[in-house]
Amino acid sequence: MASAPVAAHELWIEPNGYQVEPGGQLQARIINGEDFDGTNLPFLPQRFRHFIVYADGRGVQVPGRPGDTPALNMSAQGEGLHVVGYQSTVATLTYDNWPKFQKFVDHKDFGDVRSLHDARGLPEGGFKEAYTRFSKSLIGVGDAAGADARIGLETELVALTNPYTDDLSGGMRVQLFYGQSVRANEQIEVFAKAPDGRVTVSYVRTNGDGIATIPVRSGTAYQLDAVVLREPTATVAEQTSAVWETLWANLTFQAP
Repeated sequence: MASAPVAAHELWIEPNGYQVEPGGQLQARIINGEDFDGTNLPFLPQRFRHFIVYADGRGVQVPGRPGDTPALNMSAQGEGLHVVGYQSTVATLTYDNWPKFQKFVDHKDFGDVRSLHDARGLPEGGFKEAYTRFSKSLIGVGDAAGADARIGLETELVALTNPYTDDLSGGMRVQLFYGQSVRANEQIEVFAKAPDGRVTVSYVRTNGDGIATIPVRSGTAYQLDAVVLREPTATVAEQTSAVWETLWANLTFQAP
């Protein structure tokens, strides 16, 4: 991926079914795109570092052969809430000019990045961004009992509400993390896909504890996206020549 517009695209896990009968099959696609529409990515081990399903406190590597679609196709691990976790390898893209990067900065609400860019003596164009995706999805199997928890992603959205068993009249609560800290007063982009396929986009902000509440509607699938922008680590900078690095946290679920 080498063109700047891709920078605004999300990568998410989209189950064929968010609720599965006991003993059923977990099936989900890895999709890169926007507004719940994009390219279906097959099972490609060279493109991810981790691809795991967590259930009842236990993690199981997602089995597969290169090229398999959907990328997730395995038996459910008993009943309860299943959490699918995916971490991509590092990829890069090049920005030809500053306005394209500024559009991305504005979209993700990163603030005054230009002054930081200039202070580091970086060029207005021809610079690289490195990015890594940290995506999760919640699938309810049988009684869907259980709770989401941190699974070790560098940036991560954690559901504080089980959408398949808890009362959603007050909304879906999530908490946003970066490393060991919560991300306070940060933007979360919310994509809502109605049963008729219509997609709407809204934004919420986390509070001082990194918690945000998302209003939800029955039968609607949700995708939450939050991005960290930072100077690249020394390793990433050396391997990619990137001058900026982004970490993308994504979470999908459905309101029954």
